[in-house]
Amino acid sequence: MLDFLKDVALKAGKIIKENFLLNNKVYHKGKIDLVTEIDIKVENFIKEKLSKHFDKVKIIAEESFEGDFQNDNVFFIDPIDGTTNFVHRFPFVAVSIAYYSKDCQIGVVYNPIIDELFYAQTDKGAFLNGVQIFVSKNESINNSLIATGFPYSSVEKNIKELINILERILKSSRGVRRAGSAALDLCYVAKGVFDGYYETGLKPWDVAAGMVIVKEAGGVILNRNGRNYNFVDDYIVATNGKITDDLLGILNGV
Repeated sequence: MLDFLKDVALKAGKIIKENFLLNNKVYHKGKIDLVTEIDIKVENFIKEKLSKHFDKVKIIAEESFEGDFQNDNVFFIDPIDGTTNFVHRFPFVAVSIAYYSKDCQIGVVYNPIIDELFYAQTDKGAFLNGVQIFVSKNESINNSLIATGFPYSSVEKNIKELINILERILKSSRGVRRAGSAALDLCYVAKGVFDGYYETGLKPWDVAAGMVIVKEAGGVILNRNGRNYNFVDDYIVATNGKITDDLLGILNGV
């Protein structure tokens, strides 16, 4: 299945790349939450490929999701993670495809603009363009580069809390990056660029694939309380496993 999902991601990425510099139709899902005709085109392409080969596996996709989440025998699809980046031609966008079952998890994240294909499968390691990757070995939060994001609903509801946390992180780390794609933020933790990452208000399709890749690269995925993250948790926290306690302490104002 992994090779099949990699192939689907590469082909979906080709659609994104072909349209990256064009003037695509943009619609508003919320005040600043965008969707384009290419999001929908890519999602339909992926769903068609998956349903044809895995007709008994449920598909949960961002632009067409209705109903309840599940985490067994399911595909999670984000056709363009970083739609705002795509609209503004900022090259931090990705196709994200994950498969979850009780016995196996697979994650594939592909940025077609800079040709980075991340993938991982349970107990088989994490890879970038065929080369195995690992989280950083940095043990100091003061020397850490941290990634974050500001989901649209959270910006509208919790802006003061987000700014307070950001201030604490800035004072305690080497710096913060906000690049606009949760899937790629997680992958950059997996390849050791970011030492940690946190964000609130995400959906399963945003993080499902990246979570597998981080874990297989040797990192940890938790919620804000330090427990294993699941899709109903508000905050996701990913680290290299060495700065976890410090990052959680900062997030919680301890």
